[in-house]
Amino acid sequence: MPRNILVGYDGSETARRAYLFAIELAACAQASVHVVSVWQLDNGADTSALMMSDNGRDRLDALRAEIAALQSAPGIQVEVGMVHGSPGDALLSYVAQHGVDHIVIGHTERGALARWLVGSTSTDVLAKAHVPVTVVR
Repeated sequence: MPRNILVGYDGSETARRAYLFAIELAACAQASVHVVSVWQLDNGADTSALMMSDNGRDRLDALRAEIAALQSAPGIQVEVGMVHGSPGDALLSYVAQHGVDHIVIGHTERGALARWLVGSTSTDVLAKAHVPVTVVR
């Protein structure tokens, strides 16, 4: 059974369902849940200015408030964090750094063109993860 569950969270309906699934799994396994949102920065001149002017504190506070408003289970430790980078790589890096042994991630259907242009975080995580992954639709 998992001990540390990571939920990739982007605020979408499938991410909320993934969070609720992870909470149920954590309750059964007496595990902790790490809710992580990825702040993806585009390369360019504005990136440096954005990083200097906005350290992400407001974004993290808003994320914590959103997660707190969702259903939880008594006794389940929930950590909320934000990382920077490409979503799939950033989540997998978090897994390695924090001893995560199960990933729960939402999957949103996109058209072929959108998948080709921006990719799919769930597909990327499934292809590269070295721990079990649950994809919630």
